[in-house]
Amino acid sequence: MQQYREIKARNADAIVFFRMGDFYEMFFDDAELAARELGLTLTTRNNGGAANVPLAGVPVKAARDYLRRLVDRGFRVAVCEQVEDPKHAKGIVKREVVETITPGAVLADDWLEGSQNNFLVAVTEGDPWGLAALDLSTGEFVLETVAASEIDGALSRYAPREIVIREGAAMPWPDSPTVTERDTSEFDVGHATKTVADHFGLHGLDGLGVLPADGPAVAAAGALLRYVYELQPGGIPQIARPEVRRSGDTVPLDPMTRRNLELVESLREGEQRGTLLTVVDRCVTPMGGRLLRQWLLAPLRDVDRIRARLEAVGALVADRRGRERVRDALDGVRDLQRLGGRVATGRGSPRDFGGLRDSLGRLPDVLNALHALATPGALLEHHTDTLDLLSDLTEPLVRLLADRPPAAIGEGDAIRPGADATLDEARDDRDGGKRFIAGLQAGERTRTGIPSLKVGYNKVFGYYIEITKAHKHAVPADYERRQTLTNAERYVTPELKDYESRVLTAEERVVHRERVLMAELAALVTDRLDRLQHTATLIGVLDVLQAFAETAAREQWVAPTVTGEFALELRGSRHPVVERLLPPGRFIPNDITLDEAGRIILLTGPNMAGKSTVLRQTGLAVLLAQIGSFVPARSATIGVVDRIFTRVGATDDLGRGQSTFMVEMSETSAILHAATNRSLVLLDEIGRGTSTYDGVAIAWAVTEHLHDRIGCKTIFATHYHELTQLTEDLHHARNFNVAVQESGDRIVFMYRLVPGGADRSYGIHVGRLAGLPTGVVGRAEEILSLLESGHQVAGEAPPPRPDAHQLALFHAGHHPVLAELAKLDPNTLSPLEALNRLAELKRQVDHRE
Repeated sequence: MQQYREIKARNADAIVFFRMGDFYEMFFDDAELAARELGLTLTTRNNGGAANVPLAGVPVKAARDYLRRLVDRGFRVAVCEQVEDPKHAKGIVKREVVETITPGAVLADDWLEGSQNNFLVAVTEGDPWGLAALDLSTGEFVLETVAASEIDGALSRYAPREIVIREGAAMPWPDSPTVTERDTSEFDVGHATKTVADHFGLHGLDGLGVLPADGPAVAAAGALLRYVYELQPGGIPQIARPEVRRSGDTVPLDPMTRRNLELVESLREGEQRGTLLTVVDRCVTPMGGRLLRQWLLAPLRDVDRIRARLEAVGALVADRRGRERVRDALDGVRDLQRLGGRVATGRGSPRDFGGLRDSLGRLPDVLNALHALATPGALLEHHTDTLDLLSDLTEPLVRLLADRPPAAIGEGDAIRPGADATLDEARDDRDGGKRFIAGLQAGERTRTGIPSLKVGYNKVFGYYIEITKAHKHAVPADYERRQTLTNAERYVTPELKDYESRVLTAEERVVHRERVLMAELAALVTDRLDRLQHTATLIGVLDVLQAFAETAAREQWVAPTVTGEFALELRGSRHPVVERLLPPGRFIPNDITLDEAGRIILLTGPNMAGKSTVLRQTGLAVLLAQIGSFVPARSATIGVVDRIFTRVGATDDLGRGQSTFMVEMSETSAILHAATNRSLVLLDEIGRGTSTYDGVAIAWAVTEHLHDRIGCKTIFATHYHELTQLTEDLHHARNFNVAVQESGDRIVFMYRLVPGGADRSYGIHVGRLAGLPTGVVGRAEEILSLLESGHQVAGEAPPPRPDAHQLALFHAGHHPVLAELAKLDPNTLSPLEALNRLAELKRQVDHRE
């Protein structure tokens, strides 16, 4: 217990799994917590103290499931192992914490999603923010500087399970399940620079492409590495050299845009079905699956990089047979990043080594497939020239490993027969017992002339030679009597004793020798880990490019023309997810143009007509083009955008005390503050969460601001058909509506964009389609008729656009001042009364202004 208390004191913030033979045991508060969280039986133990100690334990063989349940609930678990053989220990067996498992530091492959990273992220606050992201399972390491306004989007992109922050700092992302605070000194840039440089064996960080402006990211990286050193005392050789990213390299996607476009999670409770990811994910390797997710959440802004990807995709689309050869070659390449990481950290099983061998064995086929492409383009040619086949690692893996390695050493032969003479000898001792006994028995019968002599074995006495008492006189002098039976005597010989000592230790020697050989292989992998990770990265990129090509070929997508100009033009644009869900040929494509002449589209039409679909398919087309993918359209010209904003649908955030309308206004405010003239803004139903007058006023003002102040590409879908008046004075705004056909009291949705604004919302028609009771529908039509009798109706000339002193949104008869005038009878007013009423009306006008 003294040993336990010392270890627990050094790991006070973690549940300690303390190895005791075949069990991990927990004591005191840890035991009570584990019993409650895991449903374990809480017992007590007296370990020589004055009182019984609370105790709970789990079998070592079943521990992984219990560990996973605790970590998934946000707990930290320190795994304390016996680090010496109890047979050879003097006194108490030595124990040490070999790893601390946290939500961001999971290495077990069966805990992790193969197509998703498990990032541990550290941040430093400021402007810009510094961010360092590390996936311990793959070794991917990223340093990034992020503008303060973009930190939410950056963290959302990494989706970290755990965030490391400076002690006392404000939490930058409230959705993270686990927050770890570290001492402020660990975020010092000078100390952090030395930590990062020392880890990679460098004198400075210039060789990593780090600039002085990247200081905040370096500070986060240093703190992150020091934290990981504590979690993994055995070392972290799997960490790759960091990728340095800077604000402006990619298009920031804030959480609401990522959610509204349903990129990697659908609006239906976080499901992946019905997302853009499910449409384009035709990857065949885990590296490709993870990289695809990263690309979807980080579209490029550099036109040349986008065009390089598109050129590679185009080459694969044009060469169907070449694309199929690439896919076939990649199929069977397992997770090189995670396999290499587990092997390098000493956690690799024989099957992991086998998976690594088999995956590396596929690389020559990949290279041959690349060589066979007709016109690969610059990016694929670069892959062809730099793909490292790692033949110097493949050869020893093939030579030493068994064809089908077992799950663990000792559960079968991990090393190929004939690969190692020492191991073969130990196996002969282990497996050759029957042959040895048969040969010894025949030889001794000949030598002694005793035909009934037999060689046997039991657990108590070991190997023996048994001779009946009738032949006792013929026993040779070198026989040593071991046991007397009723009718026989049992003997041993020097040869038999020597064999026995070898056989009884043979299994142990086999296991020991296999461990030695596997450790030598692990050292080879570790020495080549940088090259292995580079190859894994190239395989991931190639896999994503072929997935884009396969999707484009199957779905009949086209190569976009990507430019640095302003204009966005889509001909025959389609929504990639909705089209997939509909029967072939049912989706109605639309043309969308946003250019300097018409950079704002005011989109009107009824619910269910497809306005939100038009918004989303426009955003998705731009995003697909800027990640290097073909797009679902007949033709497409995409002027690169710096931001994509979407405000679609109605949500609340009751946990933070925000109503639906407050969330809507907060999101709109964020857009208006962050958008530039190079942004794409997609708005749906701004202002509907409040009164009609307030809502129209807000929507009107937002549209003017986007037009006059920001000048960005905008599609604004609205039911406020009063906004269609804006195009008279907003010279870069255009009206479009989603067409419907009326047939009696029914409407038919055409799902086609046509020029002009809608003069009706058809809400009652949609209510009828939704199944509202007939009486409710009829009464609603009566009320609508009454309301419309006092409002501007279709066909009347709309009022002029208001100047700076008047907002004439509605028919003049509804202005409150005019309503007061209508009530007055000048013939009954004295001059003084008329002046007083005029002053009061003037005061009302001034107050409204």
